[in-house]
This record gives sequence, C-alpha cells and structure tokens, in this order.
Amino acid sequence: MNLRPISPLDQLACGYRNSSDRMVIARCFAGDTFFLERVVFPFELLSFACPPDAELEIWTHGLGGPELIETIPSRDLAIETPAGQSALEAVGGLVQDELLESWAAAG
Repeated sequence: MNLRPISPLDQLACGYRNSSDRMVIARCFAGDTFFLERVVFPFELLSFACPPDAELEIWTHGLGGPELIETIPSRDLAIETPAGQSALEAVGGLVQDELLESWAAAG
C-alpha cells in the first residue's frame, strides 16, 4: 500500500466512544491514502483526524474469529468541520448534545 500524505487542513477531527463492555479494534481508512488502526477499550473515547471520505470499521473477536460490528462514515463522527466550526454549530440537535455529555463524562 502506497500512502500519500494528507494535509491536516483537509482532515476532520473525529471521535468514537466504545460503549460496549468489550475491547474493539477501530480501523479507519480512505482508499489507499489513509489508514489508522487502534485498540479501543470499553467506554474509552478515541479521538482522531481523518479525511472526510474515510470510514471507520469496528471489529471484535467472536468465537469464529474477527467479526465486523459496524461501519461508520467519518462525517458522522465529526467533532469539528474542516472550517473549524464545531459539529454542534454545523448540525445541532439533542443527539449531538448527549454525545458531548457522554464524552465529557468519559473523560
């Protein structure tokens, strides 16, 4: 895989909280230009920056081996937009407020 550098100005600030009681593997990728893999412990918050077109895959280990739990577009995990505007200002809504409260509590 030949990864090309991506400008920090072109990336989204994102956050994912593992709300399960099991350790998961978070794999974020955008074609052949970006890849990030991290272990996320139960109730841990993972903060990361990635391209706007990236996807986050959440994997766990089951009885039959690795299992893909979910795939989330990076735009759904955005904390800030590329222009620096907070996701709450850009999107608004009760769900975003609850998410920020849970991140603060995980803290």
